[in-house]
Amino acid sequence: MKYTIKNQQVSYGEAIGILLLDSVIPFIPGDVANATTYDFPVRFKKVPGFTVGRAIGKDDSVYDDLLAAARDLAANGVRAVTGDCGFMALHQQHLQQDLGLPVCLSSLLQIPFIRHLVPADTGIGIVTADSRSLTPDFFEAIGIPFGPDLVIHGMESCPEFASAVLYEKGTLEADKIREEVVATAQAVSAQNISAILLECSVLPPYARAVHNATGLPVFDYITMINYVFHALEPSRYCGFI
Repeated sequence: MKYTIKNQQVSYGEAIGILLLDSVIPFIPGDVANATTYDFPVRFKKVPGFTVGRAIGKDDSVYDDLLAAARDLAANGVRAVTGDCGFMALHQQHLQQDLGLPVCLSSLLQIPFIRHLVPADTGIGIVTADSRSLTPDFFEAIGIPFGPDLVIHGMESCPEFASAVLYEKGTLEADKIREEVVATAQAVSAQNISAILLECSVLPPYARAVHNATGLPVFDYITMINYVFHALEPSRYCGFI
């Protein structure tokens, strides 16, 4: 088979590009920003100056830098772009038009799909980094109708999560955050919900613990990224009947 260079790339085989915040959080296995999370290669690109504070504060002035970083990923061969903060979704519709590639900046984009899975008289529990910023107008801005079926609990009052993720102390006690996430998920699961969505990109490492504690299906950034990857690269099947 003959192969030809593409766009002067210096590396190949990375279908998924991931835009990173300009942060100093330890990214453990299972986190969106840890390469060992995936069964396939990914390519990372930091957006300079796009801090956690600017993301949660929904600062739309970062868009030009975000677009430049996404275009760098595209120039290096990625075929879909995601990010490591759900609040990037503020730029979802703009970026998907300007970039010309599939874009999935927030795990919240799975909500319409989940709504089709669960009974109509139950809800979706959302565990977010900061519930103060995940407001109804934010959902409307990213094209997801807000309704009473979305039950939101935030992690902003959880000591270890807040200090490690929101205030970037430079260390992260995974066992403590697991306890905080499970407690938050149990609180939200008591409110007639049929599925849990972990909004924050730091939370997928705790999805199994949340599932074990609640018995509910759990969606997160990684379920979304894996879904998109397998649409870009359908599985090859080799078996027998």
